[in-house]
Amino acid sequence: MTEGTTGGATAGLRRDAIGLREVLFQSVTAMAPAAAVAASIPSGAAFAGGSLPLAVVIALVACLFTASCVAELARELPAAGSVATYAARGLHPAVGFLVGWGYMFVEALVPPLLLLQLGFTVAGTLHEEWASWPADLWWPWSLAGAAVIAVTGYLGVRASARFGTVLGVFEVAVLLVFAGWLIVKAGSHNTLSVFGTSHTAREYGGFSGVFAGSVYTVLAFAGFEAAAPLAEETRDPRRTMHRAVLGAALGIGLFYVVTTYAMTVYFGPDRFAGFGAAGGASWEGVARASFGLFWVLVFLAVVNSTIANANACANVSTRTAFALARIRVLPRVLATLHPRYRSPVAGVAVQTAVAVGAVLGLGFGYDPVTAFLLLATVIVTVVIGVYIVVNLACAGYFLRRGRASLRPVRHLLLPLLGIVAFVPALLTAAGLPVFDFVTELTAPVSYAGPVVGVWMAAGAIVLLVLIRRHPERIAETARVHLEEADDPTHAVDRRNGDTTR
Repeated sequence: MTEGTTGGATAGLRRDAIGLREVLFQSVTAMAPAAAVAASIPSGAAFAGGSLPLAVVIALVACLFTASCVAELARELPAAGSVATYAARGLHPAVGFLVGWGYMFVEALVPPLLLLQLGFTVAGTLHEEWASWPADLWWPWSLAGAAVIAVTGYLGVRASARFGTVLGVFEVAVLLVFAGWLIVKAGSHNTLSVFGTSHTAREYGGFSGVFAGSVYTVLAFAGFEAAAPLAEETRDPRRTMHRAVLGAALGIGLFYVVTTYAMTVYFGPDRFAGFGAAGGASWEGVARASFGLFWVLVFLAVVNSTIANANACANVSTRTAFALARIRVLPRVLATLHPRYRSPVAGVAVQTAVAVGAVLGLGFGYDPVTAFLLLATVIVTVVIGVYIVVNLACAGYFLRRGRASLRPVRHLLLPLLGIVAFVPALLTAAGLPVFDFVTELTAPVSYAGPVVGVWMAAGAIVLLVLIRRHPERIAETARVHLEEADDPTHAVDRRNGDTTR
């Protein structure tokens, strides 16, 4: 059986199915901009206070270091395996396998994470508006979201990516319009002092508060790399991937700066340390209190964001699983493609089962909010670890290619700065109290570390078995299939044992 077979015929992911617009919004929606603005970024206000806009600028610059590395590798290595292929080429195929193993796992958990948020957000809002609606009746909304994502995934990348584009445009447009409204209403209270350190929370004065706020804000940028797994389905992938990854990180970063500035000057910089994700001092709370029914659009933008993010990350998980299955380091069935839509239908089915199982199992086992926090901690911990490895892989890949391709600033300095930027975020996400602003995790959220450890230990065992029995499969994590389609000599080199080109 050859890669991606359906009914015995050779098939691959659909070539040239989508362009820059769809790929750009694949990364944009994976960053969940509306949900990040309303829920993630305000977590930094407890430290940065009214200087949170400066913290967002710092986080943007820090994330652009890693986004640059991902973009460089995506241009050189357009592959559905994305970060796994980058690590395999830049460091070692065994590292590539472990990166792919961990990345596939956490990206498969993002849809249930967002479906939980969809459920408790809609149920809570309906209960607030109509007390007769039970606040704990969250699960029908989660299941409805799972059904929508499964259908779009089944219909293929063109349907899924266009669906994500529509959702992404809506959520960004709503928040930008609201931000403009806030800036106008702030009037004479508009001030550039929020880009300084004079408005930090009392307990975290000066730059220490801004730094703490930026660490929490960095987490809102996760997902900018989500375009990369769609490389084999994209027109002109080398150029498109590079532009999409950098464009998403920079564009949404500026979106975060504008929206955070708008709310800070409207709400009041010196009161902003009390701003959060719920209640009167929140995006929805301000919209309800001051802008009438406009709060409905803000609410819909956040709901929209959860579905769009789940859709984008389902694309990532199914493509990563497909890439690992076709080289037979995962069960071959995950490489099965629909004969018409060229969608990884087995992967979509498994992703849907995982999403529904995690949503109902964890949601009823604990409660939807606790389940959300547990999954979020698992996901962020692994994703940031992947970013650190990709920075190393960027340096390794271009050092191996030699002096002609090496750009010291782009390929050595920026990866180093990217690692430095993400290490504090990794420690914070894991709840390791290295900094005084980090809160140690409590059960069941503290179970995230053991869950990650068990999964990665299982991956190490699988790796050892494959190295012993099928070492050639691990070597193929470095394989870029599009190169072979465009240049048959690569297939000859691979048959001769060369996977380094």
